[in-house]
This record gives sequence, C-alpha cells and structure tokens, in this order.
Amino acid sequence: MKKSIFRMYDVRGIAETDLNSGDVYKIGKAFATYIKRRGGKKVVAGMDVRLSSPRIKEAFVNGVLDTGIDVIDVGLVTTPMLYFSQHYFKSDGGIMVTGSHNPIEYNGLKMVDPDVTIYGDVILSFYEMIMKGDLEKGEGKLTKENIDDAYINMCVEKIKIKKELKVLVDPGNGTAGPIAKKIFEKLNVKADFINFERDGNFPNHLPDPTVMEFIKELREKTVKGGYDIGIGYDGDCDRVGIIDENGEVVFGDQILGILSKDMLSRNMGEKVIFDVKCSQGLEELILKEGGVPIMHKTGHSLLKRKMKEEKALLAGEMSGHMFFAENYFGFDDGLYASFLILRIMSERNKKVSELKKEMPYYISTPEIRVDTTDEDKFKIVDEIVKYYKEKNYRVVDIDGARVYFENGWALVRASNTQPILVVRFEAKDEESMEKIRKNIKETLSKYKSVDIKNV
Repeated sequence: MKKSIFRMYDVRGIAETDLNSGDVYKIGKAFATYIKRRGGKKVVAGMDVRLSSPRIKEAFVNGVLDTGIDVIDVGLVTTPMLYFSQHYFKSDGGIMVTGSHNPIEYNGLKMVDPDVTIYGDVILSFYEMIMKGDLEKGEGKLTKENIDDAYINMCVEKIKIKKELKVLVDPGNGTAGPIAKKIFEKLNVKADFINFERDGNFPNHLPDPTVMEFIKELREKTVKGGYDIGIGYDGDCDRVGIIDENGEVVFGDQILGILSKDMLSRNMGEKVIFDVKCSQGLEELILKEGGVPIMHKTGHSLLKRKMKEEKALLAGEMSGHMFFAENYFGFDDGLYASFLILRIMSERNKKVSELKKEMPYYISTPEIRVDTTDEDKFKIVDEIVKYYKEKNYRVVDIDGARVYFENGWALVRASNTQPILVVRFEAKDEESMEKIRKNIKETLSKYKSVDIKNV
C-alpha cells in the first residue's frame, strides 16, 4: 500500500493500482475503526459515475461491515447528496467514492465523520492503523436506500424562482445531470443541457468548470443560444461554475460575493469565510454589506471546519466550493449554489453580469503554477513570509504568503499535492500589477529549484 495516496483532503490515486480492492478493503476497516472508537454505529456510502467506483465502493463497504459498522448504501449520487443522506439517516459518518475532476484513470475516497470531512492527520492515521494492524472486528448490516426523491424535494421546498429564465447546463457527463434536470423541471426553470448523459469515460471533457478549456463549449453556446446564464458542475457536483449572458466567467470569489450580498441583507453582522486566493473586492463587499469577512486556508475540508467553528453564515473558495448555513446544512453543494444564483437573479431582476459588477473590481491573474521541488516548496514560502515581514509589508501567512503592496497583493503558496508553488496577483491597475509581479519574480529568482518562466 502506497503512503502517498493518503492526501490532505482524501485518499486518491490511480484506480486499478493504487486503489486495488485489497487495499481499499483495509482503508474501509481503518475508517470504520475510527468511527467505532468514537461511538459510531452506522455510516452512509455513495459513489460517482466513474467506471471504477462500483468496485471500489464494494471493497470499502465490505471493510466497514467486517469492522462491525452498519452501512446504508445510497448508490450513485452527487457528493452533496451523500452529505444530505448523512442528515437524512442520522448516520455517524459517510464515504463517497469519487475522482471528482481528476483524469479518468484516477479515483478517490472522501470520508466524513458526523459533522465535517475528515482531513489531514486523521487521514494519515488510517495508514498507520493499517500498517500496525490496529483494526477492529465485527459484523455490520448492509441496507440499500434511494435518496434521490428526498434530496430533490428538499431543494424544491427551499428554492422559489418566479422569473422565467433561460438556462444552459453542462454537467460534464458527471453525476449531476439527471438530478439537476428533475429539479429544474420542478422549479419551472427552462434548462437545456449539453454533455448530459452520465459517462465515466468523460468523452467530451473532464468535468471541471474552473478550467477554461473545459468550459469553452458552455461559454460559446450560452451566448449563441441567448441564455441568461450558463452553469457547469464538476464530476461529483460539490463545485459550481457560472457563465454570464455574455459568455464571461463569473469566478468563485464573484459567486461568493453575489451570495454574500443576498444573505447578509437578511443576516446583518454575520461572518463570511473565504480562502486566501479570493479578491480584495470580496472583503470590501462583505464589509459594505454589514458582514464580518474572515480569510482562511484553501481547502474545502478546512473551510467547512472553520465555518462550523465560527458559526458563519456562508463560506466559499475560488475553486467553486460554496457552503451555506442559512436554511441549509453547512456543506458545499454545487447544485444548490446554482439554484440560489437563479433565485437572486429572479428576485432582483438583474442579469448575472450586473450582479457580478456589484463587487469592487480588481485586475487579477488566474493561478500561476510555478515548478519547484517537494523538498523546497514549504521552505521557500516560509522564507518569503519572513523576508517581506522584515521589510514591513503586511503579510497574511495562514496559508502561504499573501503579501500586500500599495495597490494590490501577491499570493505565493505551496501546493499540498504537487511539487509546485501557486502564485496569484491582484491590483487596481495594470501598472501596479506589473510592479507587484516584478517584485515577486525577483524574490523567487533567488531559488535555484524554482522555474520562474511563468511568473
């Protein structure tokens, strides 16, 4: 068993080798041992549309059952539906087999305790438990349930869309398509679909609405068809991508800005959490609308836990994960996020492009991936934090180095999963942007292992 498959937020690897049935069975036992020792008795299990998911789910579930934990198998679902089923069945944990937006040959295990997604040291402890053979035994009971109607009815009860809107949806041949279609029909929203059929081969593009190459078709057809909005979901539908009526991307921080303005109008003084990659404009909007902005580390598991700790109203990150406490359960749900955007468009009688512009505008770059080594990446970030603090710059170092300059900021953070630094710049104008970029590039050029050609 490879230790490297035990990642920060999940267990992930190439399905046929890294996630062979024997190893997955043991991981199931380790997870169930963790649940059992915390007093748990039953968990829910679901899977996405990937071709390897049924085999992996069966192996994991068998491991859980042989530890003495009962399993409710909810079958082929989105990740938010798996989270919903935890609440619905009052379970003590959950397992979602999903490769999300990763290449076809990959798959993963997203594990959840009663409240939040398991991550970090707990995931690593499962590897240690397996190596030591520190695993419980028992005999659990398996039942199968269909959660589709309960989830659909819950969404329809919570969302009302009065205005007639024309919507184009791209589920990317992932899990969301048929569920989304049923909900749109019940909400009386005219929704057309591309790449609708569930297909684990992902014949058209990988299901990731944050990658420009993968949303090209959605952008073009949104404009050509005269749609009010284009909506994309990732493979397991815990993230959302939005395209405005002009074919322009509404980025994750802008989506969170639209949701924040709406929710803070009913919940003045509440907290909104966002990750370090988000625009300064989002922080300014939250303050203007009477909210309390809290910046936190990137990572859906980390944001979900922080949201619970702070009893926050709302949380979100650039990648399109959006979490809701108002009239919801606190987990991230791409479908529900898209329904909320439609409701806001309907209630305020505004186009997406108009809603997007309500957040103060800064020029920003996409994430720039800078090659380095696993050995150096964290050390480099630590040294950058120290260097700029000593020069009396304001530096936020909760997740990498977010360095503030006169008219903008730069972010340098180490990837948790790859030998790269992630760099991003934001400024009020092009001249300031160039100054900030030049400053950071000069600093990074001091490190031999850093390839600065992209900066």
